[in-house]
Amino acid sequence: MPRHFGSMTAVSVPLPPPAASDRMALLVTRHQATVWRYVRYLGATTAEADDLVQETFLAVFRSDFVHESDRQTASYLRTTARRRLLMLRRKESRRPVEVELESAETVWAETMGDGPADPYLEALDGCLQHLEGRARTAIDLQYTDRLSREEIASRLDLKPEGVKTLLRRTRDALRECIERKLTSQ
Repeated sequence: MPRHFGSMTAVSVPLPPPAASDRMALLVTRHQATVWRYVRYLGATTAEADDLVQETFLAVFRSDFVHESDRQTASYLRTTARRRLLMLRRKESRRPVEVELESAETVWAETMGDGPADPYLEALDGCLQHLEGRARTAIDLQYTDRLSREEIASRLDLKPEGVKTLLRRTRDALRECIERKLTSQ
């Protein structure tokens, strides 16, 4: 039912369930850079790559896609992005760049892999697996659930300054862990 505020009318619009939007945010966070690099590899300009990545994630969001594994998701995203690039080239009445798509896919899988291409992200994933207790909960609430310091404090029965200190120490520990992993490679 619309509400009237002076000359303005506000209509309540149902939002997607929080779980779906959180999953989509995580999907974008994990795969955005990889999809962008992939379409650039296939010949998209920087501006085209930006648009193609956005269109790819919109298409995935609108589809009935179900995440089963990071490898399957990365493959699905590459296929969607590649199709978007081909549609763009057809729309421009240009032939696709003469890149053999199967060869490009093979080279991409060999050089970039299907996991995080960034060694820092790989190290971070490994370090996060060893994080436990309040530190892990605080990091999850801050970066996954996007809660404020006050909301985290109330959930962990701490003061906001205590949460600030906990997060700073946890980030420092994660940084040290990442540096150790990167230097040992």
